[in-house]
Amino acid sequence: MRVIAGQLKGRRLMGPENDDVRPTSDRLRETLFNVLGPSISGARVLDAFGGTAAVAIEALSRGAVSATVYEKAPKAAKVAQANIDHCGVADRCTLIRSDFVQSTGTGAFDLVFVDPPYDMTGLDEALAVAASHLAADGRLIFEHRRSRPSPEVIGDRTRVRVLEAGDSALSFYL
Repeated sequence: MRVIAGQLKGRRLMGPENDDVRPTSDRLRETLFNVLGPSISGARVLDAFGGTAAVAIEALSRGAVSATVYEKAPKAAKVAQANIDHCGVADRCTLIRSDFVQSTGTGAFDLVFVDPPYDMTGLDEALAVAASHLAADGRLIFEHRRSRPSPEVIGDRTRVRVLEAGDSALSFYL
């Protein structure tokens, strides 16, 4: 894994130590940020199931002002922190070692990225919590298995686009 573009372009990132974490592929991250384009500049980003923190680091590399990463798995959180430190973004990236759905954190984020385990139970609750963290004009992006349709509406947000790549899909909500 590597940072695709921006200030940290080419920086190598540590991958997961086991199969418990399925990081967003370089190709899918590139697609995501190509769609977001310049809107990422100045954004406050929430990565709800952060894994290796690759999405948050990519956002920071491309001009986001801050990122918050939730990761409850201890081994994955250790990798995420190592990647944050390695990329020198610890001053702009906060890792919260906690379950996102059970979190009591607040904040209005311009971009909320949700990439839960593909077989997660309680997905509707996780998506509702994610939507509650959005700023008024924020975007929610949900990564999911291509074969599992995404909901048309999450909270007060409507799905406006679905992009498919390999076995994965990205659903965009405004």
